[in-house]
Amino acid sequence: MNARTVRRPFLVAATDAPPPLRGYWARSWRRLLQNRLAVVGLIVVAILIVMAVFAPLVAPYDPAKQDLYNTFASPNLEHPAGTDNLGRDWFSRIVYGARISLIVGLAAQLLVLTVGLPIGLIAGLKGRFVDSVLMRFTDLAYAFPDLLLIILLRSAVGGGLLQLVLIIGFVSWMDTARLVRGQVLTLREREFVTAARSLGASDAQIMIRHLLPNLTGPVIVMLALGIPRAVFIEAALSFMGLGVSIGTPSWGAMVQEGYGAILAFPHLVLAPSIAIAMLLLAFTFIGDGLRDALDPTTHTAKPKPLPQVETPRVLSQLDGDAKAA
Repeated sequence: MNARTVRRPFLVAATDAPPPLRGYWARSWRRLLQNRLAVVGLIVVAILIVMAVFAPLVAPYDPAKQDLYNTFASPNLEHPAGTDNLGRDWFSRIVYGARISLIVGLAAQLLVLTVGLPIGLIAGLKGRFVDSVLMRFTDLAYAFPDLLLIILLRSAVGGGLLQLVLIIGFVSWMDTARLVRGQVLTLREREFVTAARSLGASDAQIMIRHLLPNLTGPVIVMLALGIPRAVFIEAALSFMGLGVSIGTPSWGAMVQEGYGAILAFPHLVLAPSIAIAMLLLAFTFIGDGLRDALDPTTHTAKPKPLPQVETPRVLSQLDGDAKAA
């Protein structure tokens, strides 16, 4: 048999070849969804956000409406969380209180990002004298006890939601500044920063184009874990009477109002306390999940080995006949 006349059968390519690598954020989101506790936290936060945004539709009553003929009512179908000493629906006040906690938590962390991120970037990139001055200023802010500083600032600027956000942000930016500085000290020695400097890039260009994209993951994790801290500070201040204005539905203030009757009517304390605990745990689970999902060491993709395709017997036989010819 002439070897030139041998026709080999068509071999079909394997269909289970490894898929193309996903982007960093797509892989991070996929890893986050694989964390069950993080998914639970996302669901709880989503429910609380919807409840806060659509509070007039969710709350069955006006949170300030009083019913003196129905005071200290136990939880029932008409009032799911009962009523307080003025007959106000406790569930409606919890719904509106979610607005205060979420606004304080998110706005305070936005302020923390606005103050801490530039200080950390400048200190880490400039180094030497600038770094020393900024870090000593940060250490000085750390030296003051948080509670004492909050009380002093509260006495100086007064009450109100905006003042409360400013106070919490002012006492919480130091951790972000230190985190960003530590990351920048490591990144500025990398090859891409050296290459950017050799090409004539300014410090501002290096910060925006090269450092900030690499700081996104750690900063997001820090902010997610800082939200429950801000919410807890607001609840603690409201419990002590130093939070939002009197009469504003706040979870911490609700705990303080029901504390005097905790033995006779424990639902007045349990309902807002459970709401605070759920929000704190939800953001903590999300922060832990983001820390694992955004860890760059877990994004090393290993391609799947190609399947071992067994040589068909017909092909082996035809090869042997071709060699014999």
